Amino acid sequence: MLEFPLVAVPVLATLFVRTVAAATLTVHPGERVGPAIDAARPGDTVVVYGGRYEENLKISKRLTLRGIGRPMIDGRNAGDVIRIAAPDVTISGLAIVNSGADLTAQNAGVYVQPGSDRAQIDRCELVYNLFGMWIEHSADVRVRDNVIVGKRDLRSPDRGNGIQLYNTTGAQIVHNTISYSRDGIYVDVSQHALFKGNSIHDVRYGTHYMNSYYNVWDGNEVYHNRGGLAIMESRNQVVKNNRVWGNTDHGIMLRTLQDSVVENNVVAGNQRGFFIYDAEYNTIRGNLVVDNTVGVHLWGGSVHNDVTGNDFIGNREQIRYVAASDVAWPGNYWSNYFGWDKRGRGIGDIPYTANDLVDRLTWRVPAVKVLMNSPAVQSMRLIAQQFPLVAVPSVVDDAPRMKPFHPGWANWVWRQHD
Repeated sequence: MLEFPLVAVPVLATLFVRTVAAATLTVHPGERVGPAIDAARPGDTVVVYGGRYEENLKISKRLTLRGIGRPMIDGRNAGDVIRIAAPDVTISGLAIVNSGADLTAQNAGVYVQPGSDRAQIDRCELVYNLFGMWIEHSADVRVRDNVIVGKRDLRSPDRGNGIQLYNTTGAQIVHNTISYSRDGIYVDVSQHALFKGNSIHDVRYGTHYMNSYYNVWDGNEVYHNRGGLAIMESRNQVVKNNRVWGNTDHGIMLRTLQDSVVENNVVAGNQRGFFIYDAEYNTIRGNLVVDNTVGVHLWGGSVHNDVTGNDFIGNREQIRYVAASDVAWPGNYWSNYFGWDKRGRGIGDIPYTANDLVDRLTWRVPAVKVLMNSPAVQSMRLIAQQFPLVAVPSVVDDAPRMKPFHPGWANWVWRQHD
């Protein structure tokens, strides 16, 4: 039997490690990035130095593509600028510009195609792309600290979305700034994701979100859009610590939503602070709803929700409620509550009722508003209070708070969209 010296084993291992060690390839202005990607082995790093590179790239192996001095990858208004077609690809420090404009082909600054798990895109500027990023059927993607600006000169329906997630799991979309796309973040059939610390402005919907479960929206700032956060056809969401202001329609839409927690959000200066439709078995607490035209538009069988500890301050119309029976929201603060607290508990002695017969009349006949201070209208309010037969269904708070929960609420007044 042949015997080998034991010393040969570490020598062979060292040679093997050297053979497979990751390499760094460099690309300078005047050279091309594509050939360097083709020449790289899985695990290598391609470093691109500052300059303009007019090419469309495809990464089909485990690779890091890193920019130094913010090099620009220019897709020349055709196709995807960069397509990721392998797991464990990292892109950082690049300016990625000028994708094509074909909505059918879903042209994107960065297209993460199915199976490209653990892709990471960070510290990039994605400008004048149809979709900033399209991420499809991939797990544990990380998108962090990017700036995304869409094709601003196109009509909103002709633009793509800033970030599009479809059929993903475990994505983390963190600290990105998104503007002038169709929707800021569009989410469909995507689970267990985190959306944290993003800033979204001047789009149609800050987020357009459907058919997705077990996700967290935390600490995002969403302003100067048509709509803020649109959470629809979903369950088991956590929507917390967001600041949603100055949107020309809704601040936060909860539509066909169940088993979710919506807490500690600031919703200010929107046409409708909350639009709640067909939402059941949710917890809505600790929110500041201030200076909206309508604080909450509640409709479509939205019952069995636990709504408490919220501040409703200075909304032109606190609640617009359309239903057949009262709904109880105990323990909130209402700036137009005129009751008293004889026992000094911090809780009003008489219930707060959000709507009455006069409110319903002004919804149907807006011209009546010019008579709001007239004796006839005031008499109608008194009659509605004294005779239940002419009362209308309303949101009723039988334990209204005498002081707001948010001491700094005045800082959020006058945040309407210009």
